[in-house]
Amino acid sequence: MTELGTVGWPPAPIKTERLVLRESEARDREAVIELNASPEVNTYLGGPRPRAELERTVPEVPGQRRDWFVVELDGAMIGTIQLKPHAPERPSDRRLEVGETELGYLFLTEAWGRGYATEACAAALDWFAGALPGEPVVLYTQTANARSMRLAAKLGFTELERFEAYGAEQWFGVWSAVTPVE
Repeated sequence: MTELGTVGWPPAPIKTERLVLRESEARDREAVIELNASPEVNTYLGGPRPRAELERTVPEVPGQRRDWFVVELDGAMIGTIQLKPHAPERPSDRRLEVGETELGYLFLTEAWGRGYATEACAAALDWFAGALPGEPVVLYTQTANARSMRLAAKLGFTELERFEAYGAEQWFGVWSAVTPVE
C-alpha cells in the first residue's frame, strides 16, 4: 500500500461548486477551537474538550499536517477533513489490512443539513483517488450517529463489520475508487 506521505503537500486548493478545501491558516484557529469545544459536534467522539484547554493548546496555525484540509464557505472555515493514517491501535488486524488511510471530518453545527459534508468529503476522496489511484479509504462511525451513517452511504462506503468499542456499536466501512472488473 502507498502512503499519503509520498504525495506532494499541500495540494492546490480544491474547489467545488460551493466550497474550497485548502490548507489551514491562522484565521482558522477560532473555528478549530469551536469545533473541538462543541458538545453537539463531539457527541459521538467522546465529548467536547474544555475551551480553556483548547485556547492554550491549539497552535496559531492549527492542523498544519499533510492529511488535513480546511473546508471553507464564502471565505470562512466551516469544517475540517482528514485523510489520516489508519490508527494501528484499533482492534482487529483485518481492519488494518483493508486500508491505511482513514477519512475523518468535523463541521460546525451551522453547516449541518446543507450537503456541505457530502460535497467536501466527495471532493477530498476524488483528490485522494487521483493522488493514490486504487488505494482504499476506511471510515469508522458509531451506528447511533445517523448523520455519519447517511454520509457514509452517500459517499459509497461499503460496510465491512460492526463491533463494540467505547461503550457503543461502531460501524466500519471501506471506499475505493477502483471499479471492479467484470
